[in-house]
Amino acid sequence: MLWCFLSSVIMLRMEVDCSQGESTIPSFEEDCVELGDVKDMRLEAEAVVNDVLFAVAEMFVSQKLDNALDVAYINVETREGNRYCLELTEAGLRVVGYAFDQVDDSLSTQYHETVYSLLDSLSPGYREAFGNALLQRLERLKQNGQ
Repeated sequence: MLWCFLSSVIMLRMEVDCSQGESTIPSFEEDCVELGDVKDMRLEAEAVVNDVLFAVAEMFVSQKLDNALDVAYINVETREGNRYCLELTEAGLRVVGYAFDQVDDSLSTQYHETVYSLLDSLSPGYREAFGNALLQRLERLKQNGQ
């Protein structure tokens, strides 16, 4: 039940407590950079990483694979220790490898419209971290009378 609620407000801009103090997690939608009618997937990938870095063990845009205007690759390690290479295109995000910087052309994995949906399907630890961050944010709003 709680996850259904969390999914409905997933695009809210969140503030998450970090060990260095408070930081604002930028909204993926706000960080999109478009060049005419084409989005620069390299910049989109950076926005994706910044949006969910707080809820995974490690995540970064691949420097070894060829990123371009129409495709970018993101390496992610879940809180459970599983590593994935993700492909980001106009079609969405999908797993293309089960190790950093690995693309397995024989994989035929499902595209996800959002990084939230993809990570939700891969990592219970992500789901828990995101839920906890959202609850903390809601509690701060309640305390501030908003």
